[in-house]
Amino acid sequence: MSGFGTRAVHAGLTPDPSYRSVIPAIHQTSTYAQDAPGEFMDDYDYSRSANPTRFALEQALGELEGGKAVSFASGLAAEHALFSVVAHSGGHVVLPRDLYGGTFRLIDKVFSRWGLRYTLVDQTDTAALARAIEPDTKLIWVETPTNPRLEVVDIKAVVELSNHALVAVDNTFATPVNQQPLDLGADFSVHSTTKYLGGHSDVVGGAVITRDPDWYEQLRFVQNSIGAVPGPFDCFLTHRGIRTLHLRMGAHAASAQAVVQLLNDTPAATNVRWPGFSGMVSFQHPDAVAIVKATKLFTLAESLGGVESLIELPQAMTHQSVEDSDAAVPADLVRLSCGIEDPADLVADLAQALRTA
Repeated sequence: MSGFGTRAVHAGLTPDPSYRSVIPAIHQTSTYAQDAPGEFMDDYDYSRSANPTRFALEQALGELEGGKAVSFASGLAAEHALFSVVAHSGGHVVLPRDLYGGTFRLIDKVFSRWGLRYTLVDQTDTAALARAIEPDTKLIWVETPTNPRLEVVDIKAVVELSNHALVAVDNTFATPVNQQPLDLGADFSVHSTTKYLGGHSDVVGGAVITRDPDWYEQLRFVQNSIGAVPGPFDCFLTHRGIRTLHLRMGAHAASAQAVVQLLNDTPAATNVRWPGFSGMVSFQHPDAVAIVKATKLFTLAESLGGVESLIELPQAMTHQSVEDSDAAVPADLVRLSCGIEDPADLVADLAQALRTA
């Protein structure tokens, strides 16, 4: 098999059959001409159901994760489809104690209205995780690294104790450059492609990848039935971003490593977390609000994974929905998404912000 970088560059890049363009065309269309009623090419009768630009992206995502991909209009749309497929009213899912606020909101405020039950548990504690699994547990939802505390969960260990439950891994923070959930035994790998895969903060999307043909067909059915599909231009931008993923992830990690060294040398910065890859860093500081307001290169904004560096307070921004729950995060927690700028410049910017605080 070719190296990851080679696959990232070439995945889904089948030359256009009409004009032999190296880069797949953007098929900006809502519908397709039919030769006769009900007679159309492949799956292409209506763009909610299928689109060649979306298919090229799904091919690329599947190749990088080692499965078959179904893409969606956002990461949460991808999660919604997955939970819709595997769970049912009265069923049960296991969620991480530390998790993305949007995931918690989706389960706690939407699916719970339809009878889906959930348990929050520290998934780094395998004994606690084993106790959380019930006879009717349909899915163990794993984030690793977690959002926002960046805890690392042993996917193999989760799979080994999952028993009858399926295992889905949110691979957004790690990306397939650093982690291959399906190779580790997980049933699904899930992405907010908005983040590192797109990589340029200019597109929103999501995807679910699986090796099981039945789950794949069910996901495609829900994709078409609910209709939360990405547009052709969004698919084009995400596919373009994937082709530099392996290079960007190395640069993100170099930036994060430099920033972590500064934070480790800062006595007031505590609980400094970095998984050793990607650009995600978190820490706690008593003057967190002042710090996030004082940076210049780090932009105060939600999201992550773009080439530019971002800084945020999860408690007040991305994780308001987990307030008053077991998943609540402290107000002094700072989350960094270290971009691909010169690491020395990022260190200098954060250092001046720490001095200002």
